[in-house]
Order: sequence, then structure tokens, then C-alpha cells
Amino acid sequence: MPGFVPESVLKKRDTANKNAAAKAEAKAAAELKAAENKEQMLKRAETYVNEYKQMENDAIRLRREAKVAGSYYVPEEPKLAFVVRIRGIIGVSPKVRKILQLLRLRQIHNGVFVKLNSATIKMLRLVEPYIAYGYPNLKSTRELVLKRGFGKVNKQRIAISDNSVIEQVLGKYDIICVEDLIHEIYTVGPHFKEASNFLWPMKLSSPKGGFSRKLIHFNEGGEAGLRGDKINGLIKQMI
Repeated sequence: MPGFVPESVLKKRDTANKNAAAKAEAKAAAELKAAENKEQMLKRAETYVNEYKQMENDAIRLRREAKVAGSYYVPEEPKLAFVVRIRGIIGVSPKVRKILQLLRLRQIHNGVFVKLNSATIKMLRLVEPYIAYGYPNLKSTRELVLKRGFGKVNKQRIAISDNSVIEQVLGKYDIICVEDLIHEIYTVGPHFKEASNFLWPMKLSSPKGGFSRKLIHFNEGGEAGLRGDKINGLIKQMI
């Protein structure tokens, strides 16, 4: 019969048309959402810049006021530390090995952000001979996330090549872009734990010339232990 089209072909065409329409609708919705997110991200980034500037200005103002009053300005206790593993675990006690595992420092030159409280400070002191740590500034935090940051998505190490990678995992915590992630880490926000766990332990390079005196504490001219703000120089060498 001329012009006869089998029912199976008609069904196939109908399904293909429906799929194409659904795909086009999803693409339009995704583009609309991306445009909305972009505008929101720009506003947030501007807010964060103003917040960082205000924090810096407040510190300068308080330091000047203390100087005028003839006293000393004592900044608040640091809330964030960046910890780098500098030694292996051959011959170490099981307790130290366990703490390094809890800190996610399973390899030499791995680095992680740690929220400082009484518990984590005690842990860091117990493993001081095997780590170098200090208080990162905003520049170091930003460079670590942008240059060495990889996300953990379904237990896999995924490059943060797009904000959608962050939104997929941390969107429920209102962290939808890299600037949100950096802000949450640097200010130790309410969802620091989730943001820190999202970041895969950072694989850093050995500093130029290597570590010269790993067995000696930083205060005695070595490399191990707490080095305060001087961690920023080490981060710069290892990124």
C-alpha cells in the first residue's frame, strides 16, 4: 500500500521527537540557570572582596589605636592552619600513624586545611616531627585552591575545571562556586568541614633544594613543626 508507514517507525519517530524536545528544554533551563548563577557569583565575589578589605582595615585600625594608647594589639587566635607532611612513617608509633591518617596526610608533600581547636591542636603537636604547618593568608589559600585544588566527587579525584563540580557536591550548603569555597575555607565558616572534605588532599611539589633539616624543629633552624605566618613562604615554594 503506497504511503504506508509501519507503527514501529511512527513510535520511533514520536520517541525521538519527545527526546529532542526534552533535551532542548533541559538545555534552555541549564542556560537560564547558568546565567542566574553567574550574576549571583559576581555579586558574592564583590561582597567577599569588601569583607576581606574590611577585615584588613579593622586590623590596621586596632593596631594604630593600641599604639596611640601606649598598649599592644593582640590579634585573635588563628582559626585556620595549613598542614604539609614532610616525612615518611617508617618506624613511627601506631598512634602517630593513625593521626596522620585522620588528617588525611597519607603521602609526603600532601597538604590539607585544618580548623584549629583544642582537639586538632593536640593532634598536630603529637605529629609535629612529621609535619610543617602554619597560618595561611588569603593569597596562599586562594592559590592552593585554584592551582592545586581537586574535588572529591563520588570518591573520585576530579579537577575543579567548572563551578558545576562544586555545586554538584556543595550546592546544598549554598557553596556554588570557587569564590564561595575559598571564602568558606579562609573564614572557617559553618560548613568548613564539608568544604575541606570536598577538597582532595593537595599534592604539592618538593621545595627547590628539598627540605634540608627535617628532623629538627623550625624554632631550632629546622623544617618541622609550627612556623606561623612563615608557612606562606613554604606554600609559595611548593605550589
